[in-house]
Amino acid sequence: MKKYLAHFVAFAFSLLFLTSCGYHMGSIAHPQIKTIAIAPVKNETYIPNAAEYMKQALSESFQKDGSWKVKEMNEADCIMYARVLNIAITATNITSNKSNSSITYMTALFTMTITLEFTVIIPGRSKPLVATTQVSDSTQYQVPADLYTAQQSALQQACYVVAMGAVSATAEAW
Repeated sequence: MKKYLAHFVAFAFSLLFLTSCGYHMGSIAHPQIKTIAIAPVKNETYIPNAAEYMKQALSESFQKDGSWKVKEMNEADCIMYARVLNIAITATNITSNKSNSSITYMTALFTMTITLEFTVIIPGRSKPLVATTQVSDSTQYQVPADLYTAQQSALQQACYVVAMGAVSATAEAW
């Protein structure tokens, strides 16, 4: 019995210690904002599907973060407007094959960098909740067989990485 009492007292003191030290678990987002809507994302690049992938990635990232719930534009406390400004694809690793008299260079690894610009407004207010901000990040990918399929998969992955940065910048901006 004393053993159980000792465990209970230790647990109670640890719980009291954690709650009384000023630590706060959870979101650090604006306390009065509970929901966000994501307006249709504009694609200012030549890569197809970038806007759709980015909007999906932003929605998933907000849901994963848990700071704000994603709602429709007419139901949300604030609205995110975003534009995909640039998508740069560069050769990261180039290999070569030597045959009789020629050398063939092949790209073994690509890097895709996406730049996203966004702002968050509260409808009816002139000053934005989050001023216009740019987030840029990249991902690497290989082309095993089909260039288009590999590029679209990399685009989805890069959009998700950039969206996580945008969500973090939004939740911590106020």
